Amino acid sequence: MNEVKELLRNIEQTYKLFQQQQFTFIAALEHCRENAHDKIRPISSIGQVQNYMDHYCNNSTDNRILHMFLKLCTELSKLCQQFESLHPGTPASNNILEKCKILVSQSNDLSCLRARYPHDVVNHLSCDEARNHYGGVVSLIPVTLDLMKEWIAHSEKLPRKAIQHVSDQEEGEKKSSGGKLSCHSIATKTLARKERNRDPKKHYKFRGKNERKVFIPPWRPPGRPNL
Repeated sequence: MNEVKELLRNIEQTYKLFQQQQFTFIAALEHCRENAHDKIRPISSIGQVQNYMDHYCNNSTDNRILHMFLKLCTELSKLCQQFESLHPGTPASNNILEKCKILVSQSNDLSCLRARYPHDVVNHLSCDEARNHYGGVVSLIPVTLDLMKEWIAHSEKLPRKAIQHVSDQEEGEKKSSGGKLSCHSIATKTLARKERNRDPKKHYKFRGKNERKVFIPPWRPPGRPNL
C-alpha cells in the first residue's frame, strides 16, 4: 500500500506542474484543432488528444504539454492495474476502481465530465470553452485523482478491520482457554482474604488430617472445679 501511495503522490506532484500550464495546454489543443480543421466537436477522449499530438502538432511547446498530459493519463492507468493487484477488493472499492479504469481508457467519452469544487480547472476556461470544448479534458485528471485517493482511503480500512477481527478472535480464544485459571485465581484470592479476616477466637486448630478437632476451654483459676 505504501508503494502505491508514493506513486500517487508523485503523480499529484507532476499534475500540479501541469495544472500551472493549463493555458498552454488549451492553446496547444486549439492549434491542433485548427490544423485538423476540427473546430466543432469537443475534445472528448484521450485517444483524440493522442491523435492530435501524433498528426497535427507542429511545435515543440505544444508537443511537450500534450505529451505531459498523455503521460499522466498513462501513469494513472498503470496505477489502476497496481490497485487491482493489491487485494481482491470489496464491492465499494471495486466500484471506485472500475470508474477510474473507465475514465483513463483511451476511448472513454469525457465531454460531459466536470470537476467540481474544490477544483477550479473549469473556472479557468471561458463559458464557451468549458461548455463546448475543453471542460471534460481538463477535468479528467483531478476527478481520477480524487477517486484514487478515495480508493486508498477505503482500502486502508480493510487491513485494520481484519487485524481487529483477528485480535478479537485471539482474545476470545485466550478467554476461552484461560477462563478456568482466571476463575481459580479469583477464588484463591477471595479465600485468602476471608482467611485474613477470620476471627482468631473462632479458629479451631487441627493436629492432623484425620485427627478430631481439639477445643481449648477458657482459662479458670487453680483449685476451682469445673462446672
